[in-house]
Amino acid sequence: MILRDHPFLFVLLVVLGLSFLVQVFYYLYYYLAPAIYKHPDPIPKNEPVSVIICARNEEGNLRKFLPAVLEQDYPDFEVVVVNDCSEDDSFEVLGELLKKYQNLKVSNIIKDPKFTHNKKFAQFIGIKAAKNEILVFTDADCKPESEKWLSGLVSRFDSEIDFVLGYGGFFSRKGFLDKYIRYDCMTIAMQYLGLAIKGDPYMGVGRNLAYRRSLFFDKKGFGNHAHLASGDDDLFVNSNATGRNIAVEFRKESHTRSVEASDFSLFYKQKKRHLTTAVHYKLRDKLTLMAEPVTRVLFYFSFIILISNLFLWPVVLGFFAVRLIVQITVFILNQKKFNEPGLLQWVPIFDILSPFINAILFAGSIREGSGKNKWK
Repeated sequence: MILRDHPFLFVLLVVLGLSFLVQVFYYLYYYLAPAIYKHPDPIPKNEPVSVIICARNEEGNLRKFLPAVLEQDYPDFEVVVVNDCSEDDSFEVLGELLKKYQNLKVSNIIKDPKFTHNKKFAQFIGIKAAKNEILVFTDADCKPESEKWLSGLVSRFDSEIDFVLGYGGFFSRKGFLDKYIRYDCMTIAMQYLGLAIKGDPYMGVGRNLAYRRSLFFDKKGFGNHAHLASGDDDLFVNSNATGRNIAVEFRKESHTRSVEASDFSLFYKQKKRHLTTAVHYKLRDKLTLMAEPVTRVLFYFSFIILISNLFLWPVVLGFFAVRLIVQITVFILNQKKFNEPGLLQWVPIFDILSPFINAILFAGSIREGSGKNKWK
């Protein structure tokens, strides 16, 4: 009777139900994984490590944050800073730090109008200059949350592990943009760490990432994506990580914090650059990543139409309420793990907006191309 009298609404109810199942699966299988993950007890390591930081016009951040990297509580490590064509006083700042820290090494790339390059070239220079097998990557505008950051990441390496994924958050501040950037960062972390824990790694973030130097050269470095503006972190992981050679480390003392984009236009540019890499992921990963936001849009679309027509409204509200409870519960648990307070009240708003924001940014990144010579 219902199918005969309201065929369109019945079809929407089926769409709502199927979307609900997919959404709940993602939350309870993938996104809950970081929240309930129990890190193994860290095994102290003394294997020598090279930390690599690429910097262009970062004199203020180098002065402010680099000492926290150089003063890590770890027995044997060097910090390789690649000063890439900086036109500010980075050279002088690094010169001052070289006098103070014996574990600092600097590689300077001189600007050449005939040769432009992206960040991957600077990253390659840093990897070549590094003398140790384990490489840890972060950015010039990043600060480790504690002096145990380096030892935490390194503790996860063993004979079978080639990659360790960490969490790189942002310093919080006031305003709507801060809330969205931190929400976006945290939900992406729920995704890439959750998939890695479940044996399906697809990316890492260069703010907090470690892998083996020998692997980099065995796999021909950045390979076929060397021309892209981004991907020194996510595409290298996507191409070479498996469920067997990857580990995660995101205890609070192993986090890093970065400086946020100062305005929406800068965030827009950064996000578009990162999204250019998504089309180069493995097909399986692209489908996995697309399924959640697509079904989220379908869920809200069908819910709004069904509830506005009061079509089997107790069932429709039931689907909505269960998904909301699951979502909020998972978010609260992850918020504690990632130390990201003050975001919970924004979840319903950003949950609706983010698929459309990302779709607009992705369309812009495709239209404008890879921007191969843009460093940041």
